[in-house]
Amino acid sequence: MINLPEDQKIWIPWMRRSIQLALLAAGKTSPNPLVGSIVLDSGGRLVGEGFHTGAGNPHAEIEALSQAGKKSANGTIVVTLEPCCHQGLTPPCTEAIIKAGLKRVVVGMVDPDPRVSGNGISRLKDSGLEVIEGVLSQECELINREFSFRVRNGRPWGILKWAMSLDGRIGLPNGNSKWITDVPARNSVHQIRSNCDAVIVGGGTVRFDNPLLTSRGLSNPEPLRVIFSRSLNLPKDAKLWDTKIARTIIAYGPEGDESFFSDLPDGPEKLRLNTNDPAELLNSLAKKGCNKILWECGPQLATSAIKANCVQELVVFVAPKLLGGKSAMSPLNSFGFESISSTYKLQHSFLDRKVEDLCWRLLF
Repeated sequence: MINLPEDQKIWIPWMRRSIQLALLAAGKTSPNPLVGSIVLDSGGRLVGEGFHTGAGNPHAEIEALSQAGKKSANGTIVVTLEPCCHQGLTPPCTEAIIKAGLKRVVVGMVDPDPRVSGNGISRLKDSGLEVIEGVLSQECELINREFSFRVRNGRPWGILKWAMSLDGRIGLPNGNSKWITDVPARNSVHQIRSNCDAVIVGGGTVRFDNPLLTSRGLSNPEPLRVIFSRSLNLPKDAKLWDTKIARTIIAYGPEGDESFFSDLPDGPEKLRLNTNDPAELLNSLAKKGCNKILWECGPQLATSAIKANCVQELVVFVAPKLLGGKSAMSPLNSFGFESISSTYKLQHSFLDRKVEDLCWRLLF
């Protein structure tokens, strides 16, 4: 439901266009947010539009103003996120907006970054511009929920993905697990990876599956590949050690046997952690600019990640197959619950059908 005065609802279509522009850079702007912007001249005609393409590149407002040129005078700029008012890799957008001679700024959401939050809007108002806030705020917040989560919590938004049979198995008793789902479902996983900054697996996944963990060319650059190993008991010939296609980080805790690195090919980066806590790993990845990560790990690490509040979203592919077998072949280990009332409760947010397989997206 949109709670705006009638005279402000005219900005809704323009904000929708700005959101569409912002999404053109999905998966490419971290650690920055997704931002889209349009400029209207004094007569309400579209004269400029733009979106932020990546950290260090011009912000959406600057792209739109550059396209509009002098036609922006006495006009309106519509932007999905509060304009920045601080010097980062690029100059503050508030000053460019003021210099352009605009009379009105329409903002979708307030920037959660404490360097900006409310200060950009105040700077514009103090300079005599009319500022209209909260146009399609929920939609603007949705496209940037991962960015906002990192800013507020100090770690990336976590997605946990698994594929299973109808009876909840991720593999046969003999360990065979390829392929539970169909090709379209696997293509969907590549698409999900392309919109993430990093993909994380445990040592067991590297030993048994020897994955490549790329988006198969859907993202350039490819997401960062992270192996989170307690012991560093890893094969020396894994595909992940070839970093020509994508960067690889080997993260390990205090129990890791660092002699593993003695004859490892150059390329993979080392990340020594103080603990085996998934939260510490994500804090480190946030500092490397990750807004959103994908857990593609086995039951032990997946369970630890959920317990550590490092999973905010589940993507579960369900194939119409019955595998049977022991409970250890389920996607999660025991959480130690003793009553149904204490279990995790999730929200069903999206159901998609990939030929024979169903894809459930749920939020914690």
